[in-house]
Amino acid sequence: MRMAKNILRSKKLVILLILAFVVGVTVYHHTHKDLPEGLSYEGEVHRVKDVRFLYDLTYTGKDGEKKFEHEIFDTILKRIEEAEQFIVLDMFLFNGYYKEDMGYPEISQSIGEKLIQQKKKHKDLKVVFITDEINLTYGAHRSGLLKDLRDNDIEVTFTNLDPLRDSNPLYTGVWRVFFQWFGQSGEGWIPNPMAKNAPDVTLRSYLELMNLKANHRKVFVTEKTAIIASANPHDASGFHSNIAFETSGNIIGDILESEQAVADFSEGSKLPEFKPVKENGPIKVQILTEGKIFNHLLDELKRTGKDDEIWIGMFYLAERSVIDEIDKAADRGAKVKIILDPNTNAFGNQKTGLPNIPVAAEIQQLGSENIEIKWYNAGEEQYHTKMIYIDRDKEHVILGGSANFTRRNLDDFNLETNLKITAPDNSEVGTDVARYFNRLWDNEGATYTLDYEENKDSMTVVKYLVYWIQKALRFTSY
Repeated sequence: MRMAKNILRSKKLVILLILAFVVGVTVYHHTHKDLPEGLSYEGEVHRVKDVRFLYDLTYTGKDGEKKFEHEIFDTILKRIEEAEQFIVLDMFLFNGYYKEDMGYPEISQSIGEKLIQQKKKHKDLKVVFITDEINLTYGAHRSGLLKDLRDNDIEVTFTNLDPLRDSNPLYTGVWRVFFQWFGQSGEGWIPNPMAKNAPDVTLRSYLELMNLKANHRKVFVTEKTAIIASANPHDASGFHSNIAFETSGNIIGDILESEQAVADFSEGSKLPEFKPVKENGPIKVQILTEGKIFNHLLDELKRTGKDDEIWIGMFYLAERSVIDEIDKAADRGAKVKIILDPNTNAFGNQKTGLPNIPVAAEIQQLGSENIEIKWYNAGEEQYHTKMIYIDRDKEHVILGGSANFTRRNLDDFNLETNLKITAPDNSEVGTDVARYFNRLWDNEGATYTLDYEENKDSMTVVKYLVYWIQKALRFTSY
């Protein structure tokens, strides 16, 4: 009897060891596998005459009234009307779901209707909409908005996230070995984690959601113009403060090439081609995706020194290499000013303040007189900007788009697109970005930002420990 029990225990141990080995191999493979061809893209440097800086700002005026200055999607709607040959969009969130109706602007419906109108106006217009399956809660339900697009001969491509690397190794192995095989479709019975008015979902869709992979890009391009943004055409994001840059010329071809890579591994069609044009201007622009954003960001920070100014407006700041280079730049004499979202609200839900509250506390602990931090004075909305601006003696360098300064956004996990701009010191785009940051920092006409101490969290030490544990285990939602 004892021998039988020992044999049974041995068999259980062997089974557990085999499962642990399988999970371990699965984790390693899916966190280190080769990226699909065409990702981590670095476009050519193009010279253009003009880059237009766009922004959305939500703030409380001196009279106590909520104010809205929103340019990004107003501009995109106009550019849709001007397109005659093609429109390609790659947008992360595209839906009208929300926790409660707070009078959000109907951005997604407006974009969808405008695309359909333009398609009917120009029958040969090719319209391609690339998006993330989060809008279907990973296959748990359908999207009426996207169905309307398809019904009007607009191609909708859902990004195949499976070829992308997994960013949460603790969860990845368990998810892939035990749960992914069952799929997500079926009759939903659990409240949707996205929003109260979204369709119910299955448990399996929740499990895939926890694997935290995304096509996080925000790209709009036609034969005439290109807009790279931090903003989603998503109703519940309608009050967020965001930034975008618009330009034109041969960079359009590079953007299409970077998007073709996504279409190729997601069973999309051949995207339109852009005919090269002669271009010559004082401003250099370059499209960057995924890890190439990281490389250029670190390189530019390493180039900064005495008398340079670094301005950062950021929704999430957590990547250690970036924080280290910011500290080193300050030690070399660069003046660093950072505006952060407090990370306490997401679509009406309370958040813990991770990662920005503990990261800001850490930067403050560095004690550098050359680094200053302010919080955006956010209410129900978010300071969703993702931008760095470096003011050197004779040039401005700007890097902005969809990428937060986090490991998931910069280290070849999420799909991201940013525009890098290098402009002379008298350029309009550099002047506009500088004016934007100074307006927020100096609270010109309204209280846009709060001093660090005004939003200091009494639980910062606890949150700092949680932040470091999450970083060590690589189990984060940011």
